[in-house]
Amino acid sequence: MTKAAELAKMGEVLTNSQIGGRRNMVLNGGMICSQRGTSETGVTSGQYADAPDRFKVEMSSAGTWTVSQSTTAPSGFSNSYKFDCTTADASLSAGNYLLLSHYLEGQDLQHLKKGTSDTEKVTLSFYVRSNKTGTYIVEFYDADNSRSISKSYTISSANTFEKKTITIDGDTSGAFGNDNGGSLGIFFYLGAGSNFTSGTLNTSWGSRTLANVAVGQVNLADSTDNEWYITGVQMEIGEQATPFEHRSFGEELALCQRYYTREGAGSGGVYKRLADGICSTTTAADYLINLSTPLRATPTLETSGNVNHYLMYSANATDVVTNLVLTNDSDDGTYNHSVTINGQVSSGLVSGDSVQLITNANASYYLALDAEL
Repeated sequence: MTKAAELAKMGEVLTNSQIGGRRNMVLNGGMICSQRGTSETGVTSGQYADAPDRFKVEMSSAGTWTVSQSTTAPSGFSNSYKFDCTTADASLSAGNYLLLSHYLEGQDLQHLKKGTSDTEKVTLSFYVRSNKTGTYIVEFYDADNSRSISKSYTISSANTFEKKTITIDGDTSGAFGNDNGGSLGIFFYLGAGSNFTSGTLNTSWGSRTLANVAVGQVNLADSTDNEWYITGVQMEIGEQATPFEHRSFGEELALCQRYYTREGAGSGGVYKRLADGICSTTTAADYLINLSTPLRATPTLETSGNVNHYLMYSANATDVVTNLVLTNDSDDGTYNHSVTINGQVSSGLVSGDSVQLITNANASYYLALDAEL
């Protein structure tokens, strides 16, 4: 029997030297989707920035940064997540930190069998590049049980993409919740003060002690010359890092829209139709937004700024919006299909008339629904 036949018999599927089947638990690990925008300057605090979806900047007083969806990437990839230091902090205070995080839902992690005697090992792989060589830390944080494990990796060659592979043991304590909450956080540290580095690195699963989570981490914030890129982030069961699982843009976008979806912003005409609705009074209207992807949970409504960024257009007349609120309201209570937004103006509507919610004279205005972890 040939080797390929032996592998097939064991349940493995070989396709162009890659193992078949969905393997990567990380969403948008190739950094191809960036709904919020492609670059944001002046970042000084934690946020989902104008950079690739599903990855969040978390920081406390650790310099100032421009973060972006960069086209600098290793062979076979089109994008990366880039940090560029614009104001340095060469001496981090005890409570200061900077990291890039990615959170996963507990219901998507049940196959790891965490908290059981046959829990699974997992392997994290990624491509990373920086001008600042040295030791960096990745922490895996079990938010359901306040447990964690940290591993180090080394950037050896400046300004060169290097592939890193980290395998961690399974944890026999503390099961992940079987729900839509954020059960596992993957934290890529870029800087950390003594509150996070003064102990001994917790290289085995245990109760989370802050002093042990980032021991040995270099300070990427110590110079405005510093930059850091990451892409090809993949987490899979087992001790072997397989080739990165490239998903189509359409599939990756739909996976990201479970957590965040935006209507309106982009190139084109400035008066963009965001939603259709019905006037309920002379000063209010209800708008139904149909969802192409079910949301993870009850969203918050995000606007591009002031409510006067929006107009109501009805009966060949426009009125400036004075208030916009998400009213609750999905058609089945789970935000699987639609949400309802109530808009208000000072006057001028006719109860029962149809109405459109449009942007007011700026192509960058938008509405978004945020259900991030």
